[in-house]
Amino acid sequence: MSLQIREERVAIYPGSFDPVTLGHIDIIERAAKQFDRLVVAVLNNLSKNPLFSVEERADLLRQVTSHLPNVEIDSFRDLLANYVRQKNAHVIVRGIRTVTDFEYELQIATINSKLNSDAETIFMMTNPKYSYLSSSVVKEIGHFDGDLTDFVTPEVERAIRLKFSESGGGALK
Repeated sequence: MSLQIREERVAIYPGSFDPVTLGHIDIIERAAKQFDRLVVAVLNNLSKNPLFSVEERADLLRQVTSHLPNVEIDSFRDLLANYVRQKNAHVIVRGIRTVTDFEYELQIATINSKLNSDAETIFMMTNPKYSYLSSSVVKEIGHFDGDLTDFVTPEVERAIRLKFSESGGGALK
């Protein structure tokens, strides 16, 4: 009888995570159960004007995923297909909230497949209780000093409050 060694199942969950929401955390926790290692990769998206730096977003992700031993936090500035290859991963995890998300994500998945045929995209439906939730909504609520309890963890809420108070933005003047 020969001993076969199973290759580690590595998945990448890319995103801006500006800021990380309870919806993101739900996808991270569920995906972490499916793979040996889940790399949550903060995208340095040059077309967006982020509230938090890449380093701050990565730090917040580390805080809110510290209970998940197989989750690694990283960041990248390359094409996702190249990053997946670099990390020796074969799966890209994407969360889907709406039909509109699906149409966009399907287009991106097709492009990633053309650029890296070894990578498979898996769509995870969001928990219905987070289907309305986005980082943009969280930032807007935070800007106007609204209640963020149902949208982010306490660590993330503190960071948002601090960021708006430092910048002189929002209702925290």
